[in-house]
Amino acid sequence: MTAYPTSAPTDGQASSATSDIAMTIEEATEVVARVQANVEHVIDGKSAEIRTALVVLLAEGHLLIEDVPGVGKTMLAKALAKSVHSTVSRIQFTPDLLPSDVTGISVYNQVDGRFEFKPGAVFANIVIGDEINRASPKTQSALLECMEERQVTVDGSTYPLPTPFTVVATQNPIEMEGTYALPEAQRDRFMARISMGYPDETAELRMLSSRNEANPLQALEPVLSTAGLRRVIATVHHVYVAEAVKQYAVHIVRATREHPDIRLGGSPRSTLQLVRAAKALALVSGRDFVLPDDIDALVLPVLGHRVVPTGRALGQHQYADQLVAGILAGIVENTPVPVPGR
Repeated sequence: MTAYPTSAPTDGQASSATSDIAMTIEEATEVVARVQANVEHVIDGKSAEIRTALVVLLAEGHLLIEDVPGVGKTMLAKALAKSVHSTVSRIQFTPDLLPSDVTGISVYNQVDGRFEFKPGAVFANIVIGDEINRASPKTQSALLECMEERQVTVDGSTYPLPTPFTVVATQNPIEMEGTYALPEAQRDRFMARISMGYPDETAELRMLSSRNEANPLQALEPVLSTAGLRRVIATVHHVYVAEAVKQYAVHIVRATREHPDIRLGGSPRSTLQLVRAAKALALVSGRDFVLPDDIDALVLPVLGHRVVPTGRALGQHQYADQLVAGILAGIVENTPVPVPGR
């Protein structure tokens, strides 16, 4: 477990994003484009994945990066963290990691004759969790309160986490030995899940040239302050969502609960996060209103890891992403496109 705070303040007592002064859409879009370009200095050929990661950050969500080893999961998380001048901590999840390593512990101070709270690695603006499914279920559960309520409770006392607060976790879906599958309650707390995939040939060749002498991550400099990030988040809060678009999002999520091949559909939390992420995507696209296309683009990242297929569906090789994609295709084909109106 490694913590490496930058020179930025911890923001432990910082005001929430809603109390910060929002930017104009144009200003916020330009800032986000600068951050994306910065990350792309390190990650080649993955603009869509970087964009989704930024959307989660701006929507105050948490990101799960799930893929095979060596495709840049941790690199993306570290590049995103280094692009924002905020406090960052990295937790290497291992079977011997304890919950107190994550949340913190109360230590008795013999001089003062009282217990003092020593914050754990989760007390940072951006927390990178490497191979989160290698920790025991007891340690994994230490993140539940942190991710949902932005606070930590230790020995009956509650401590607020810094603002903003985002967990970017990675996991390998292939290896089963020495891993513990994330429970549904924890997967539901991740706003989105993405897969890196292999780079195309051009990007892989470019990677060989750019990393011949040094790792470009080492030269990466922050392009956005913590205060600036809070202002962009505040701008996301002002993005308009028409009632018809909200109804469209609800219709999609409810369809996952009623599908005969899905045992567990999207939760109400997933509906909230789908709309919140769509607002961030609209801002990244330079708009102050959400389109149905924003919802469509985020259905798989937001719902794919939450849906649990039935045993029959799995026996027929129908997996969660395929079922969600089929639901979306059916709704798009049979539902009139909602027109955002003011």
